[in-house]
Order: sequence, then C-alpha cells, then structure tokens
Amino acid sequence: MRKQFGMPEGEKLVNYYSCSYWKGRVPRQGWLYLTINHLCFYSFLLGKEVSLVVQWVDVTRLEKNATLLFPESIRVDTRDQELFFSMFLNIAETFKLMEQLANLAMRQLLDSEGFLEDKALPRPSRPHRNISALKRDLDARAKNECYRATFRLPRDERLDGHTGCTLWTPFSKLHVPGQMFISNNYICFASKEEDACHLIIPLREVTIVEKADSSSVLPSPLSISTKSKMTFLFANLKDREFLLQRISDFLQKTPSKQPDGSSAERKGSSVDTTPESPSAPQEVLEQPTSPSSSLSDCQSFYTQEVPTASQGLLRLFQGDSSMEVLGAKWAKEKMKEESWNIHFFEYGRGMCMYRTAKTRELVLKGIPESLRGELWLLFSGAWNEMVTHPGYYAELVEKSTGKYSLATEEIERDLHRSMPEHPAFQNELGIAALRRVLTAYAFRNPTIGYCQAMNIVTSVLLLYGNEEEAFWLLVALCERMLPDYYNTRVVGALVDQGIFEELTRDFLPQLSEKMQDLGVISSISLSWFLTLFLSVMPFESAVVIVDCFFYEGIKVVLQVALAILDANMGQLLGCSDEGEAMTVLGRYLDNVINKQSVSPPIPHLHALLTSGDDPPEEVDIFELLKRSYEKFSSLRADDIEQMRFKQRLKVIQSLEDTAKRSVVRAIPGDIGFSIEELEDLYVVFKTKHMASQYWGGNHTSAIRRDPSLPYLEQYRIDASQFQELFASLTPWACGSHTPVLAGRMFRHLDENRDLLINFKEFVTGMSGMYHGDLTEKLKVLYKLHLPPALSPEEAESALEAARYFTEDSTSEASPQTSDPELFLPWEAQEALLQVEQEDAQEKGEEKGTSPQDCRHYLRLWAKEKEAQKETLKDLPKMNQEQFIELCKTLYNMFSEDPMEQDLYHAIATVASLLLRIGEVGKKFSIRASRKLRDSACGEDHSRTTPEESPASEPHQDPAWEPQPPAAEDPQAKAGGDTHLGKGPQESQVVGEGGSGEGQGSPSQLLSDDETKDDMSMSSYSVVSTGSLQCEDLLDDTVLVGGEVSSHVAAARCEGTVDADWCISFEQILASVLTESVLVNFFEKRVDIGLKIKDQKKVERQFSTSSDQEQAGASG
Repeated sequence: MRKQFGMPEGEKLVNYYSCSYWKGRVPRQGWLYLTINHLCFYSFLLGKEVSLVVQWVDVTRLEKNATLLFPESIRVDTRDQELFFSMFLNIAETFKLMEQLANLAMRQLLDSEGFLEDKALPRPSRPHRNISALKRDLDARAKNECYRATFRLPRDERLDGHTGCTLWTPFSKLHVPGQMFISNNYICFASKEEDACHLIIPLREVTIVEKADSSSVLPSPLSISTKSKMTFLFANLKDREFLLQRISDFLQKTPSKQPDGSSAERKGSSVDTTPESPSAPQEVLEQPTSPSSSLSDCQSFYTQEVPTASQGLLRLFQGDSSMEVLGAKWAKEKMKEESWNIHFFEYGRGMCMYRTAKTRELVLKGIPESLRGELWLLFSGAWNEMVTHPGYYAELVEKSTGKYSLATEEIERDLHRSMPEHPAFQNELGIAALRRVLTAYAFRNPTIGYCQAMNIVTSVLLLYGNEEEAFWLLVALCERMLPDYYNTRVVGALVDQGIFEELTRDFLPQLSEKMQDLGVISSISLSWFLTLFLSVMPFESAVVIVDCFFYEGIKVVLQVALAILDANMGQLLGCSDEGEAMTVLGRYLDNVINKQSVSPPIPHLHALLTSGDDPPEEVDIFELLKRSYEKFSSLRADDIEQMRFKQRLKVIQSLEDTAKRSVVRAIPGDIGFSIEELEDLYVVFKTKHMASQYWGGNHTSAIRRDPSLPYLEQYRIDASQFQELFASLTPWACGSHTPVLAGRMFRHLDENRDLLINFKEFVTGMSGMYHGDLTEKLKVLYKLHLPPALSPEEAESALEAARYFTEDSTSEASPQTSDPELFLPWEAQEALLQVEQEDAQEKGEEKGTSPQDCRHYLRLWAKEKEAQKETLKDLPKMNQEQFIELCKTLYNMFSEDPMEQDLYHAIATVASLLLRIGEVGKKFSIRASRKLRDSACGEDHSRTTPEESPASEPHQDPAWEPQPPAAEDPQAKAGGDTHLGKGPQESQVVGEGGSGEGQGSPSQLLSDDETKDDMSMSSYSVVSTGSLQCEDLLDDTVLVGGEVSSHVAAARCEGTVDADWCISFEQILASVLTESVLVNFFEKRVDIGLKIKDQKKVERQFSTSSDQEQAGASG
C-alpha cells in the first residue's frame, strides 16, 4: 500500500474494503484503503487505472445515503470534489471506521496536543501481522468513549469488557435484562430499555463479591455488596468464573484497600443516616474536604481559613425566609424533599443509587435547594473524581496563587460581571471564592485556560456547593459534558448550534427558513448553550434547566431551545428583521418564572424588553420543560452524537477557512501574489506542517504548535520542511545546489532565530523570487550570500558582513560613516566613536534640558519605531569569498536554462568586471586604513616595539579576528596572522582551493561535478566560466596598477582568496545591467500556479498513476 500510494513508513493501514468508486456515471471496482491519515482508492480495470488519495483533514462532509443513482453509498466531500463509493459488503462497518478516522483528523486540527496523545494507538498484547489489529484498537477506543459518556466516568477510565446479564431490582421485584460493563474502577449496568435502570458501582465501595447459589430461576448469580449496606444481584452470566476473577483482580488494585480510603468510608456511613436528618446532605458535601492525603495540612488550613471551603454560598446568603413568610412555597419544598428521601430509601443513595424513570420524573419536578449540590455531583460524575483526588484542589489553589497569566487577567476583568444581582457576589467573599476556582481550573487546564461564560456557570456552582465541589463540577462540564465548549474558538458550542439549526429544520420546518433569513439562530444559540440559559433567564428558572442538564446532558438544552422557538412561532414569522426577533425572544425569556422557588427573588439584569402597555405573559419553567419533553422527547443521545460528528466536520473546516482568510488578509499588499495564489500557498504550507505531526514526530513545528496563538503563528515549518517546499516552488532551480540555497533563504527569513518560519515569512521569501524588478530580485540573491543567510561553514572569511550584522546599529549604518570608515581598524573606529560622543556631550551641555529636548527625543524614538525603508546604501559590502559563492549560485541557476551558454558567457564577463572593480576599491581602502591606523595608534606605538605591534593588533578585538580554519579541512591555512594593518603581500588569506586548480583549462574545471558543487571553489574557477582565459585575467588585473595588483592576481591563480577585497551591491547591479541576457533572465515572469499544483500532487492531496510510478521509483 505504501509503495502504491507513495506513503512513508510512518503511515499505518487500518483496513481495506472492496467497493466501487463512481467516476462520473461509471463505477470503477477496486479497493478502498483506510489509513490513519488518508483515504485511498485504487482500481485497475480493462487497462484503465484510477488512483485516489484524500487526507482526512481535508474532508468537509462524510455521510451514508441511498439514492436512485447511488444505492447504499458513502459520500465523501472535500473543498474540491465530491466522491461516491458504493457496493460494499458491509457498509455499516466501513462507514463507522471512516467516521472514527475523520474524527481523529478533526481532533488534530482542533487541538494538536490532544491529537498527539490519541495518536499512540494501543497495541495488542500479542503482536501479529493481522491487518485489522488497528481497526480493533479503534473499535475499542469508540467503545471506551461511549462507555464513559453513558455513565459519566473520568476520562482515564478504560473499559475491560461487557457481557449480557440480568439485574434484580428490589423496588420493582423484577430481573431486568441488560449489559454489565467492567472497567478498572467501576462495575456498571445499563438495561436494554433506556429508562428501566442504570447502575454505577465504584469498586472503592465494594466490600464483598461472591457467587450465589444457582437455580433454574436464577442461573449463575453473582452478588456484590457495598459499604453502604446495599447488595446487587446479577444473574444469567455466561462466564461467571472468569468475570469473578477479573473483578477480584481489579479490587486488589483499587485505592480503597489502602489507608487513604477514609473518604469513601465516610461517604458510606453518611448514606445510612436517616433521610429525615437535615445534616445528611451536608455530611455528604463536607466529606471530600476531610484530611486524607499528603496535603491534609494544607487542606485543613484552607478549610479553616475560607468559609466557602465547607459550604455553598447560598447557605451563607440565604436571608430570613421563614416558613410563615413563604407559606405554600415552603410546603411544596418540603414535599419535594420528602419525595427524594423516599426515593433514596427505595433506590439507594449516593453513587450506587438505581437510576430509573422515577429518578427522571423527580428531577423534572425540581430538585430541592438542600439536595441540589449533592445530586449535581452524583449525576455529573464529578463526585467520582473528587473522591479519588483528595487534596487536589487545595494543591492547585496553593500553586496558582500569585501566578500571573493572560487567563488570570481575563478572570479579574470578569469577576464582577458574574451574577452581580446576587448578594453572594456583591462582596469580597463570593468574589474571592470565584477567583480561586477559576484560577485553579486555568492552572489545571492551560489549553482552555479561561473562556467567557465560565464565570457565570461557576458562580452558580458555588451557590450550591463548596469550592472543591464547584471546581470538580466545572471540570465535568468543560471536559466531559460540554466538550470543546470553552476553548478559544468555542467549537463545541458552534457544533451544537449546527445541531440546533438541523433540528429546527426537522421539527419546525415553517420557522426554519424564516430564522435563517433573519440570521437569528447564530445570535441566540451561543448565549443559550454556553451559559445553559443562566444569562438569559431569571436565575431561579434557569437553575431548573441546569438540574435536568446534569441528569440528561445536552439533550435537555436542545429540547428547551426548540420549545422556546415553538412557543413564539407566530410572532417570529411576523418579524421583519433580526432585532425584532431578538426582542420577541428576549421578552419571552425574561418572563419565564419559577413559582415554586423558596429563594428570595433576584432581580434579573437581562435587558427588560417591553412593547406597548400590555404586560408580558408569564411562563412557568416547569410547564416549559413539560412541553419540551412532550413535543421533542424523540431526541436520543446517540443520535445527537452522530449529528455532532457531522457538524464538527463543517464547523472545524469552516474555522480553518476563516483562519486561511485571516492569514491571507494579514499579508501586506506589496507581496505581489493574488488572493487565490496566497490561499493556494497557505494550503500547501499548512499541509507541510500537518505532515510533520503524523509522519515526522521529531519535527520542531509539530511539538511547538499552539492553537491559542494568532492564526498567522499557528502553522510553522522548520528548515527541512522549508527545503522541500523551496525545491518544488522556487523559480531559481539550482540543481544539486538547491538545498544549499534553501538553507540560506531559511536563515534569511528566520528573523527571530527560533528555527521556525510562519506563513508570512514564507510568502515574503517566495515573493522576493517571483515579483519585483531586476533590482529587487538581485537584492534578495545578494542578501542570501551575506550573514546570517550565509553560514560560517560556507564562507569562513566573511568578516565584514559578519561585523555588519553583529555590531550595534549606531556604528554599522550611521549616516555620517563613509565607505572607507567601514574598513577602519578597531582602534581607529573606537577613537572616532569617542570623539563623536564627546561632541554630542558638549552639545548636550550647551543645549540643556528643556521640554523641547524631550519632544526632540520623542520624535527620534517615533522615527526609530517606524519601519525604515531599506535602500541600496544600507546593504553591506560583500567580500571575495561571498562573491565567489554568489557566482557559483548563478552558475548553478543557469545550468538548466535554454539560454545556458549565453548566460555563462554573460556571468563570466560580469564577474571579471567586478573583480577589477574590487581591486580598485581595495587599493583605496588599504591606503585609508593605513593612514587612520597610524593616527589612532600613535601613542600605543611608542609603548610597543615595532615587531610586536603588527601581531598584537588583530587579537585585541574579537570581532576583527579571522575565523579559525575548519578542523576537517586539511587544506585550510592558518589565518591568524592576517590583519588589516599589514602590507599587501601579508594581508592575503590562503584560500581553501588547492594551488593546482589554476593550471587546468576552464572547460575541464567546469565539466567536473565535484568542482562545480564544491563549496571551496576558487575565484579563478568561477570567473573562468565561459571564454575568459587565465592570461586575460592577469593582463586585465595588471591594469589596476602597481605591484599590489599583479601580486594579487598571481595569488588568485594559485587558488587564494583576498580578505581585503570587497564589492558593493550598486556595483553588482550596474555590472549586471550591461548584459541584456541576464536582465531578461531575472525579469522573466514565472507562473507559481503550476508549481503549486505539482506540489499538491507531491503532498498526496490527489494522485495520478504517473505520480505513483515516480514515488515507487524513488522509494
């Protein structure tokens, strides 16, 4: 498979299926290969080959449908194409696997950290070469997720197995058929009928597991007893002995057998308290704060110091609501409490309670204020995590106290916006508790950190539970019950918003089209879902919806939202714009009341919207819930999960498109690429980054991706990835020299030196090669042969350019500095700098410190902050070795051009001319340097002997010391004796090339591939490209004049490089302009679209048979 589709070794095949791919109206029978990262199809029929490769991260739609044209088919959509596959032997199995793989890919786009954790699939205990091993692992993962979601278990729980059985229910005196599930910490039971019975038995609560006597009525029974004196009887078990052994193994590993199980024992004892005792709920609530871990001292201190560590805020701020004042409401509340106490007596209390249709009825009638916190903990599963992590919250509070981050800044900003109408949050006690819980969670989960709406939900949790309980309820909400809701892009809320729109089309088709035209759903649903109606309804009404949510999940929120639209359908159909529709819904929600609430009324600060003089009609929250269950109860949890997958594809791909548009908009307008080209480049760039995540785990970019960063910074590539893109996209193809040029371009673009470049930097580099005139393109090429683009290994004597890039900006590009001053010895430059500083100091003393001076410096600072337009004068000069590298790059760049010979001749002529210019410049720079050195070192010369003076000068300033020769280069001569103050003969550095290079003919030199690609090519071998002979070079350079030039020319023929020689960009530009063939080469327009299309083929976004042949040959 890897050879067929050109995949690397890291790609894993999950399974393959026989099917038909519909190309037009003709089915092509072949094989569908499903890998971790790709969907592939191959068919070879009647001499025609069809090959297809689609990345899962590119899939925007995946659904199973049946039409007249495509019977029993699977549809796969990307941004570019629609694919149909049919004629499967088992279409349900295939589609389920495709869903799982597409889900993994969406997780990869949403959160790279989560994806990297999921990527390591579990291996079978007995490794074998069965192709479906990965498929079994994915099936096990899907069952794990379903198991945890059904019973609200912690995320690290792993299902060990499940079996059919019956459970004896003492409240109905029946054996209920269903499935028993066993994991490392829990035994769970789910009846076949959805509402008949659910049961969760934590192994930490189990005291005895034993076989009961079998009979014809009760075959193979198993009895399980708990610390709360409850006994559960399972029967009709197929393999009772094996099951008993597995439970015993897990019981031996459970923490309850260790001394830290005191909290579990305390919970067990609290269950036995009489239901009438008002302290029973409080005892259950206070249990987790008992000292039962290594952090007991911290925990007990925290409990004593902070009142909210032991009770909810509602108990502290309840007010004086006596029975006489409340009257019928108080009686109703007492009846609710009594109903729940009877329920606890019949069905059990705590985590081991039987959960039946009767439980749901009681929840829908309203949970009493005194039991709300306890039942929220049980129904959400937060109780399990709190009991198994004693002291964890106190530890987080201690660690996060005093820590500053962006999350803490946002938390501080929103603290006083959290239910400001409630007295509990009108003082520092409630605000401090809210701050600690939110900060602790941000510290626990920095990926989410803090998101708006978390403060509103957490403030309600704090009303009904202590801080630790509110913290674990928040964990359950953010990480399990509302997945991906509270991240930076609120993906989960957008997914459920899509589900809401789809349900509106199904249940309220008349209203759906109107709502879409008005654009209302997108405006209302986020505020409804993110805060569970707490921000749009009166508090005492919204908290009833929260009761149902903790028991039933997101299903209740969707049902209530549909019921609200249904109740207002007539008015919404008559609305003319979004504002009018929002007014209608706002007035309705403002008047949803809870007539049974015993809490003092809290003014609702949501906008009080009125129209006319008619008082708004009040709506009872329990009536609204009843209507939502009557009309929309057909919603099922598994259907919602299926719809979530479908919407997640749309939402995440829509967010990716938004990110692409944002990144493209952030690119400056002078880049030169069109919007379409930039978007295509972004796709290629992102694909290269994603490949590093699932094929190259050692890539720096895969490790460092942070979804919370701005869109422009999220996708970055390293040097090796850039080299691959550069080779396929650059218009400057240099053959075997291309990787070297790519490395220089990467170093040039990586301004912050983090070994990664983002899309903006990448496009800037591409634009420099594709757009602009001759001057701009030459400027890019010129910079690629100066540090930092040119590494020290490539040019060991690049002293002047290295000084330019490392010295302080005041000395490197001062407008008063003339060209000869750039080549002064370090003593002379220091002397000049000192004189300038003294002059500036004198001027400052004369001018004094006046307000005008402050404005003057502010103007100077503003000028520094402005982006300076780079001019040709700002470019540093190029030394001889760098010039040699530039010539070699040009030679390699021309090697595949149709005008190859003409270009060779032109570059040889230009190089010869530039060498002469460099010699002339060297003559003047040496004279100026010698004069200034003598004047600057007069005093030192009197204290130093003439023999010591020349040798000591270059070693006093490390910036001017020549770099030592490479250890692996035996031909490198010692360069430590070279300095700028010596005579012409002594100031030459022996080059890397051998002394015999100058003896051969130019054609022999250039026909040798090793010589052409050698990094240490001498200047003679480069300049000789074409018809220029060595004798001509000698004659020409003699014209420079004097003994100096003739000696330099002779040394160059022997393979030496001159350190004093330099050339400027203006001189190179002027020389190139003399050759029309060079001008035409650099001004030639190249279409990047074709190169992008070829690169997409390489990236396997789509494939052809020719591509596969190439991949196979290269592999």
